[in-house]
Amino acid sequence: MRWHKRLLAAGAVAVVALTSACGGGKVRGTEDSPQPGTSQSAADATFVYVPNLDVVTDWDPASSYSNEIIAMENVYESLTRYNPQTKKAEPRLATSWTSTPDGKQWTFTLRPGVTFHTGKPLDAAAAKASIERTMKVGQGAAYIWGAVDKIEAKDATTLVFTLKYPTALDLVASAGYASYIYDTTAATGDLAKWFNEGHDAGSGPYTIDSWQKGQETELTLKKFDGYWGGWSGAHYSKISYRVTPELTTAWQLLQRGEVSFVQRLNSQLFAQAAGTANVQTSQTPSFQNLLALFNTESGPLKDVKLRQAVQKAIDYDGLVAALKGAGVQASGLVPDGLLGFTPGQAPKQDLPGAEALLKEAGYGPGGKPLDLTLTYAQGDSDQEVLVTLLTSALDKLNVKLTAKPLQWTTQWDQGKSKDTSKRQDIFIMYWYPDYADAYSWFVNVFRSADPISFNLSYMKNDGIDKEIDKLPELTAIDKAGAEAAYADLQSKIIGQEAAVAVPYVQNYQRAFSKSVQGYVDNPAYPNVVFVYDLKPGA
Repeated sequence: MRWHKRLLAAGAVAVVALTSACGGGKVRGTEDSPQPGTSQSAADATFVYVPNLDVVTDWDPASSYSNEIIAMENVYESLTRYNPQTKKAEPRLATSWTSTPDGKQWTFTLRPGVTFHTGKPLDAAAAKASIERTMKVGQGAAYIWGAVDKIEAKDATTLVFTLKYPTALDLVASAGYASYIYDTTAATGDLAKWFNEGHDAGSGPYTIDSWQKGQETELTLKKFDGYWGGWSGAHYSKISYRVTPELTTAWQLLQRGEVSFVQRLNSQLFAQAAGTANVQTSQTPSFQNLLALFNTESGPLKDVKLRQAVQKAIDYDGLVAALKGAGVQASGLVPDGLLGFTPGQAPKQDLPGAEALLKEAGYGPGGKPLDLTLTYAQGDSDQEVLVTLLTSALDKLNVKLTAKPLQWTTQWDQGKSKDTSKRQDIFIMYWYPDYADAYSWFVNVFRSADPISFNLSYMKNDGIDKEIDKLPELTAIDKAGAEAAYADLQSKIIGQEAAVAVPYVQNYQRAFSKSVQGYVDNPAYPNVVFVYDLKPGA
């Protein structure tokens, strides 16, 4: 299991810049960046994306499950893509699709004339081989294809899936991970090794130009001349990914008109950006929420009363107010906009209720002192606000919270430790779905797991597991039944089991130059900019 996509949420910063043709695709430093009022030919425009972490951990489209989504979605394509406006899958490599009334057979008609970057045709046989390899590799988000029994290439453009149980396969096929269609014949030897040497076999508008692991400009993509969508009109011809940890540097460059797009600002800078003449801002609800996972298996929080007490101690309203628009109050586990969202479930701080529960367990003011440990993402200012507020609230209740900021790999390894005494009492992390469906929270985070992966509350409940396993079929054939099942599961997991608290749902706050045209935030693909869809302006 790799270090995973959670890193995406830890405050990466994206920037778009225009660089001159003579740059040869290299990202130039501030000293020779275009000055305000200057421009370049759209044919030579380079889109520079600046994350604060390394971009690529796994180049294999079958197993990729981390930060590289920001590049992969510009190199590879899936059968469908989720449209957040219509809340439906829309054509990508497939132009249309149908399903039988029982939801167990799906037929996709593929776009004719598509070519892989390897020069080979992308037909139904190639798509079948691609998905079958992803299923066989069985890593990352390969579970999304779990309903598939067999795949048939009826002819060059007809792909038929027979399922073991009904599933909304058009949504599955739009996933941000494990849904990519690629050329499985691209290498004669070890295909995974070939990919991870910095090669690609996608069909998207861009292909790998250079990859230099550990360098500031880690990755450059160039346009694929044979792209099926064509290159008429204005498009960016290159994308560079320049690893830079400093948010303030990105903001300064944007202010000076030297870059075009900043993916995330803190609340103060975002407010400043909204009042800056040459900058436009956007704020979009996301499918990403923050989870506080309680250790249900060992330590003091094995007592459900204590877990419920911590839930009640969280200052949900104060936290959202402190985030100044970067977060909104959660209502259950499922964010608004997805099937399973349950309105009217927003939690409230209840310190008297928390105190009463603590006293029932022998703790609280005047009782035994209680010591709890918490881990969270190092450098995440939003999580730090939660930790500060919770530490203060618990201190009033005679509970000492020891919070440790950790790099993701360290935090995750500690959480998965086979030695339960080394695990934390509270694990803070973001979650978002692999495709626009709530199933991801339940199957990954709350279904029993051995060995532990993301079930970091360590909850084991056979009844809940069985309900979770029914969700894909219900979603495909009985939306009302699925809504009821999701509501029941959330009531059990948050209320009955008290395995988690959901402090807030993130808003995506972007700041970008007036010259950037066509940008639309798509919460189904966190932090991805679909560069082909943008038009570079003057």
